[in-house]
Amino acid sequence: MATLQGSESPSTGGKARRCSGNIVTKMRASQITGRAFSRGTQLPGRLLEERDKTAKWHGIPALLQKLYECSHPNSDLSHAHSLLKVLLSQLSMEAMSFVTEDRKTAQESTFPNTYTFDLFGGIDLLVEILMRPTLTMQKKKTQMNDDLVKDCLSVLYNCCVCMEGVTKSLAERDDFVLFLFTLMTNNKTFLPTATLIEDILGVKKEMIQLEGIPNLSGLVQSFDQQQLANFCRILSVTISEPDVGNDDKHTLLAKNAQQKSNANPSRAEVNQVTLLNIPGFIEQLCKLATRKVSEATGASSFLQELEDWSTWLDNAVVLDTLMQIVTEEAGHSSTESSDEGSLATSPLRHRLPQSMKIVHEIMYKVEVLYVLCVLLMGRQRNQVHKMLADFRLIPGLNNLFDKLIWRKYTASNHVVHGQNENCDCSPEISFKIQFLRLLQSFSDHHENKYLLLNSQELNELSAISLKANIPEVEALVNTDRSLVCDGKKGLLTRLLTVMKREPPDSSFRFWQARAVESFLRGATSYADQMFLLKRGLLEHILYCIIDSGCTSRDVLQSYFDLLGELMKFNIDAFKRFNKYVNTEEKFQTFLTQINSSLVDSNMLVRCIVLSLDRFENQTEDMKVVEVLSECCLLSYMARVKNRLSFLFRLVNIINVQTLTQENVSCLNTSLVILMLARRRAKLPFYLNALREKEYTEKYRGCLLNNFHNLLRFWQRHYLNKDKDSTCLENSSCIPFSYWKGTVSVLLGSDRTSMCAIATYIDEPFMDLDRDELVRTPDLSPGRAHPKSLLDN
Repeated sequence: MATLQGSESPSTGGKARRCSGNIVTKMRASQITGRAFSRGTQLPGRLLEERDKTAKWHGIPALLQKLYECSHPNSDLSHAHSLLKVLLSQLSMEAMSFVTEDRKTAQESTFPNTYTFDLFGGIDLLVEILMRPTLTMQKKKTQMNDDLVKDCLSVLYNCCVCMEGVTKSLAERDDFVLFLFTLMTNNKTFLPTATLIEDILGVKKEMIQLEGIPNLSGLVQSFDQQQLANFCRILSVTISEPDVGNDDKHTLLAKNAQQKSNANPSRAEVNQVTLLNIPGFIEQLCKLATRKVSEATGASSFLQELEDWSTWLDNAVVLDTLMQIVTEEAGHSSTESSDEGSLATSPLRHRLPQSMKIVHEIMYKVEVLYVLCVLLMGRQRNQVHKMLADFRLIPGLNNLFDKLIWRKYTASNHVVHGQNENCDCSPEISFKIQFLRLLQSFSDHHENKYLLLNSQELNELSAISLKANIPEVEALVNTDRSLVCDGKKGLLTRLLTVMKREPPDSSFRFWQARAVESFLRGATSYADQMFLLKRGLLEHILYCIIDSGCTSRDVLQSYFDLLGELMKFNIDAFKRFNKYVNTEEKFQTFLTQINSSLVDSNMLVRCIVLSLDRFENQTEDMKVVEVLSECCLLSYMARVKNRLSFLFRLVNIINVQTLTQENVSCLNTSLVILMLARRRAKLPFYLNALREKEYTEKYRGCLLNNFHNLLRFWQRHYLNKDKDSTCLENSSCIPFSYWKGTVSVLLGSDRTSMCAIATYIDEPFMDLDRDELVRTPDLSPGRAHPKSLLDN
């Protein structure tokens, strides 16, 4: 590591080097211990000047000393500002090199000026200067020049960019963090303040509480739309639960233990409530999310410009700065209008593509949609839902769909980074993913899902129910027609159209399928299914699974889940399936895809098992009898050996210690198979088959002991008073009391009961006393998976 001590001087030899070394060492020690001098202003100026050249400090300690001397209270700060500008010019070049060099690890040798500035107390001095008006006892507060404040913030941000330690030290000062929010009331200082806050909150160990911000409500209400969008970038850090690792790797055992130890609402949840209590906040977000943007350039040039600029616009900070320059420049012109078209005639036109404002708008909407999505998934979901409906968010997004969200000129060959909404991808890709996540959260188990349709499509649902001689769904009847989508197509129909155009392995397909599936979740609706079946959705899904060559496990899983919801209990869907899968080769390909990963496909397996059970009880209906006899899928699942094969594997691929939100559905699917067997008084047959499987595999007791432990976990998890059991009940059409009863029977301790697991475990292999549920789990928090646990 290069040192700030500098090279040895020929005239002074090693002595000068030791002297410099002592200064640096003592400075660092004083900052750690709090004793002796802590900043360059406390050292003799002559000493600093003598050591400056050999230490290569570039005059920074001396400048800081002068800055300190001329920045006392009641002093003329104009000279201080001129000194600060000199420092800013020295530090900004290092920050720019850091950004353009792909943000390499900061080292003293790489950014000597920044290191020296921090070493000699420059950070503390600027914080002191900024906060001085709030610390004085005088009634008349000193007003600082806006440009001085702006430059102070710029220097601090540049230091944060180059040295993560600076950001962390600022993050530890709660008083300074909260003070920064007060600077956002000034238009001139808003942007540098927002970018600094965003960096600080990104490394802060403990989430701030929004209610601690002075006059938060007044602050937010004072923002224009551009400022509000920038503020959403900050809010995203304060309302999201800590993101540590991949949620799928955090076991349910760990999550349950964490919930028990943290019974009170988290800071993120408290902050969500704080935001919802701000008058007009959600309404302004809806307006910002749905405002229209004029496209000033042709399609081909736009796409090329977007790809060129997105290579270096890795965040909105640079873009915001450029746009601010354009806005300010346009403001000085008396001939230019203030609308979006003014950019085209701006003197900066040759430096900024015309399409920059569109990219800017897209970036804003990404942040706004993310905040709305998080709020929709929070504890105040119903309150947020009502607000979004009343402020016509869905019709507004529908009007933007073709012209902005999914324009026909958008390239479809981008490779998206799976399920990670924080992936480092282009603004347009991020925008689409956030849009799809919002639709998923909006539709999931909520009656407002019908707002995704227009009036004609709602009438179509009513007609389907009338033709089938079944009552309309209550939620459909209660839908406020004034809040639904406008135009020839609703948002759901538009989504289906673009979904069919995506390349087979496009990760957009994952989010698209999740969004459509969420529309079907909950109590099964025949009309909803037929609405989608009539638009060719089933054939499209089967094409992707069987014929497209898709290899993405994420995409395949999302299509298996969607197919399960689309076909469940729907005899017409099984008839359509049989028409598409009309050869043995196709059927075997379909089975191969299912069997390649039961964790991905088990929800579809559950759908087939449940549907078969219902159809077998409807033999008076000739249509059902016909499909039962002809459908290859139903015939395959009707064979007991095939159901047993699925049961063996479902029980075998999970255990209590590895149960996650991703694979717990395997446990519930195995339970569904056994519940249906119990209904037909065949539970002993299935349990005996599990024991015979153990004998065959020569792992006596292993399978059944594991299943016993899994069911014990199931009881503790799903019978918790905080758990909502209606999702399991609605998705299976089996009363939750029957779920509980079946688990109790299976866990019975009476070894004479033919329905108790214990009966089928030979005494020498009994291992039921070992409690897998008391092991100490990893309590690391994780990000919420887009799929609800209770749906599993």
